[in-house]
Amino acid sequence: MSILNKPFRCDCPVTSALDLVGDKWTLVLVKQMLLEYKMTFKDFSQSDSSIAPNILSSRLKKMESLGFIVKKNHPENKKTNLYLLTARGLSLSPIIIELAMWTHENIKPINEEKLNELYGESKDKEKLNQAIIGKYIEQTIVL
Repeated sequence: MSILNKPFRCDCPVTSALDLVGDKWTLVLVKQMLLEYKMTFKDFSQSDSSIAPNILSSRLKKMESLGFIVKKNHPENKKTNLYLLTARGLSLSPIIIELAMWTHENIKPINEEKLNELYGESKDKEKLNQAIIGKYIEQTIVL
């Protein structure tokens, strides 16, 4: 039974959203898929985020059960699984953009170079969202 079939803690939409994506790893993994095109367990485990293998495994399973990702065999290596964002996973893109922009406006000196690399000077969130999703689909369409 997925968390979507269970009652939420309360009727608050913010609390309910946090029940689904509130742990620190879910959005990190979505960001890695969406912007860094990471797709395999090895890709995630070798990233700078330093996620422990057991936590990575549980998060990927949770994200799959919530419909944020789909797991499929790699076309060239059946022993390797690919984790790809679904439409529900891609719908988290505006949240990633908002967090990046909030960070840029409030914590800019800390990560300015990385944030500029992420979204440049653009402040048009809709165009940015479309560009990010378009590039993700372009990178994963051959799979």
